[in-house]
Amino acid sequence: MPPGSSPQTADWLPLGPAGRESLLRIPDSCTYLPCPLVVVSHPRNQSAARLRDSGSFRVLIDALLDAHFAVLLSGDGGPTTWGSPSALREVGQVHAQARGRFSWNGRTYALGVSMGGLMALRSALPGSPYRVDGVALIDAWTDLRAAWGASPTRRKEISAAYGTQSEPPPSLDPLMQTFKAPYLPLFVAASVSDGTVPALTNGERLYPHAALGTSEFVSLSGPHLGGNRFTPDMAQKLVGFYKRLEGRVAAKAVK
Repeated sequence: MPPGSSPQTADWLPLGPAGRESLLRIPDSCTYLPCPLVVVSHPRNQSAARLRDSGSFRVLIDALLDAHFAVLLSGDGGPTTWGSPSALREVGQVHAQARGRFSWNGRTYALGVSMGGLMALRSALPGSPYRVDGVALIDAWTDLRAAWGASPTRRKEISAAYGTQSEPPPSLDPLMQTFKAPYLPLFVAASVSDGTVPALTNGERLYPHAALGTSEFVSLSGPHLGGNRFTPDMAQKLVGFYKRLEGRVAAKAVK
């Protein structure tokens, strides 16, 4: 098998523009039961293919597939788009393609990892091209302006992604816009010892805006995207969050 390849490569359906493809995987159960969709936004300088081929990340992906969730590994418009409006429009187009490829139950959830937290969170806010019913974040950026100020390299990437030479305004910052929106069902996993994405100003600052009853905060230890983010236990916590949201819909339908 060539280096970096995956034994399940043929099971993933490429969608979107060449060079920044998204990848859709549909559980076999979706052929006879409608499935929800989880859109996964990748870390900085990664891609849908990198997530697919990551043995660590497969622990989370496989748990979602086994739990009857279709998984769309988003290309996010490129490796360093930082949740920009143009990238979100592209993800919206890919989402529209994806939901037409299987028996979709009408519900979409987001999972954002590191930089992908900005895209995942923004997709759940007013003005998104598709509806998102819950957001999970792992070691995730949520404060765009904090990312802007974190390093010259990030500032250059955000400037290119947003088409501005100055700091993006609060109207483009997912964290600031979340504070103006209805409370969201949130799953936030963060570590106070994360030296790349400060938990205090990102996940912890966001979490007070989480909807009661369905949300969960997982306090982690260790460095950014350490191995304890990709364990079977974490996978089951993540699946449990999405299942609670699915169960809430089922309970409403019975009433």
